[in-house]
Amino acid sequence: MKTLKVLSALLAYPTAELQAAATELKAALEAEHILARPFVESISALIDDIASRDLIDAQERYVLLFDRTRSLSLHLFEHVHGESRDRGQAMVDLLKVYEDAGYTPTATELPDYLPLFLEFAATRSPAEALELIGQPGHVIAALRERLAKRKSAYEAVFAALLALTRTRLDDAHIAALRAEPDPEPDDLEALDQAWEEEEVTFGPGAAASDCGIDTLSAKLRQARRPAPGLEAPPMSGPRTIITTSATPRT
Repeated sequence: MKTLKVLSALLAYPTAELQAAATELKAALEAEHILARPFVESISALIDDIASRDLIDAQERYVLLFDRTRSLSLHLFEHVHGESRDRGQAMVDLLKVYEDAGYTPTATELPDYLPLFLEFAATRSPAEALELIGQPGHVIAALRERLAKRKSAYEAVFAALLALTRTRLDDAHIAALRAEPDPEPDDLEALDQAWEEEEVTFGPGAAASDCGIDTLSAKLRQARRPAPGLEAPPMSGPRTIITTSATPRT
């Protein structure tokens, strides 16, 4: 699914290569034709916005949104497990999902980094890919709301993902995420509080998610199974290395 690759690229750290690929990215969306016209137009507007900006300006905006603002983190387990011990095991489980499918992510990003997750989903069959990206639907929905509040063009990516999956969202899960602090990146005091380390707990109940939901890692393990009535295509050839256009940020 080339559309997922396009969305993955747009959520990665902006580079000169990404800006230069604007025409190619828009052509891929048009050619695959799996998104309704309004979504294609809004994503194309984001592509043009990134391509037309000064690169340093585009990178600064990205860092302020996704690196500096915890509530907009593109690491999925950040919203599910926070800094609890469960996040480490969830990372291991997700990495195993990738490896069992014949892929080995690069070490530049954690396994739950959304652009990497989308790039992996793009390698699966359409039915499996849509089921896979629907698993963190409540997180995607919360990120979309927060970006919409900021009138960010990046909202288009999350709106498209929700439209593709048509996931039925659980109101309780969304309410829990809405209750989390969502400070602006220039509110330094609020940001300090949001990034304050959480207490690590042990014993009964320590594995419970802060959001009161099933762990995403458990759901992702299920994504390795084909949808009812569908058989997953046999894996063949050498293992492929998943890469993203993300680069180290300072």
